[in-house]
Amino acid sequence: MKFSLRVNHKKVAGKSSPFRNQQFEYINRTRQRFERQGWPSISIDTKKRELVGCFKNAGTTWERAPVLVKDHDFRTDASGIAIPWGLYDTQANRGQVFVGTSHDTPEFSVTALREWWTSAGRKRYSPTKRLLILADCGGSNGARTRAWKYELQTRFCDRFGLTVTVCHYPPGTSKWNPIEHRLFSEISKNWAGEPLESYETVLNFIRTTKTETGLVVNATLLDGDYPTGIKVSEAQMDKVHLRQHRVLPMWNYTLVPARSKM
Repeated sequence: MKFSLRVNHKKVAGKSSPFRNQQFEYINRTRQRFERQGWPSISIDTKKRELVGCFKNAGTTWERAPVLVKDHDFRTDASGIAIPWGLYDTQANRGQVFVGTSHDTPEFSVTALREWWTSAGRKRYSPTKRLLILADCGGSNGARTRAWKYELQTRFCDRFGLTVTVCHYPPGTSKWNPIEHRLFSEISKNWAGEPLESYETVLNFIRTTKTETGLVVNATLLDGDYPTGIKVSEAQMDKVHLRQHRVLPMWNYTLVPARSKM
């Protein structure tokens, strides 16, 4: 009767924004403009958090016997949590992942971004003063997150004198963000079926992720406490020099350094 064992397929799309295509076209034009000028463009996101310990990890590996892991995924049995915040350089085909141990917050995201720019971005793209960031619409770097814009302004744009343009993918389209299919999916394939028993194990699997197109990935443990629930006041928002674009300003904007504003 043509029955067979099947798995669920994520094929049913949710409610789509009426501006979806317009935003995709605008992101494409913006990326092309930055590439023509030689300005860097990066894609950022936070991968699913992982329990660190002897827990089951989906996937299969070549073994003579099954790897034994804990029968329940209890947080209390874990030695910690791994929060992989990733950055994919679309022009250089380079990935950078910062593994946090606390919470995924705007402060954490911008701290990771600063670390990348100091260690790699500034050297690779000197003496550029412009940067394009492609991000999802929600999460720690969401389009409506005031703390994300405040942290990006005060701790990144002002600190390095960079003009930063941010374009957000519409809600429900995060899979189109380049980092998802160019970096995160490759990391998932690399550690499939392998228990993430320690932070060093997590970092090692990320660092050894490669593709036939020449992807190179670096990984760093970003330890520290990043508390949630921090509110940004109106006085703090006054320090954010945000210029909204004429095309879909809720998703597209540019932050300029404070001294450029004056």
